[in-house]
Amino acid sequence: MPEQKQEQTQEQKNTRWTTLVALSTAAMAVLAALTTLYMGKFSSRTILAQAQESDQWNFYQAKSIKGHTYVMQKQFLELQLMGMKGRQRDVAEKYEKTIHGYDENIKRYDKEKKEISDKAEALEKEKGISQTRGGKFAFGLIFLQIAIMLSSIAVITKKRPLWYMGLALSSAGLFFFMDGFWLFY
Repeated sequence: MPEQKQEQTQEQKNTRWTTLVALSTAAMAVLAALTTLYMGKFSSRTILAQAQESDQWNFYQAKSIKGHTYVMQKQFLELQLMGMKGRQRDVAEKYEKTIHGYDENIKRYDKEKKEISDKAEALEKEKGISQTRGGKFAFGLIFLQIAIMLSSIAVITKKRPLWYMGLALSSAGLFFFMDGFWLFY
């Protein structure tokens, strides 16, 4: 009778342990799913920011080309105007007016290029932060997946140390999950 009672107690302990392992593994799986969601979110943000940054630099390049065209045309007109000194005053005034307009366009393009450059650099920073966050979530996911695997093997083999290792690794996964949000380091 005492042996039967002892067996029953051991069986109850094993059942309780198996339940704890199952519940902790389910919690790890939920956290892994959330980690995957956020990893994908920040990976997508990284790709989007990269595309937007490239667009801004292309826009900057287009403005540079247009601005350079005005600089060249202005210089050409200035040279022509120098050759016309002392000749028709109304033609010379038209040249001067056109040159002034080119000066205004050059200043406008320089201002626009600065704005575009600032926006592109902001997108580059945003891309870097999203990339870092996505990487943190990826590390978290790796630890959680290993923890789930160890917990599953622990139940099958009835080896508690494997489950403890799984719990420790899930703690590391949780740390990286939180680090993905708050960027501790």
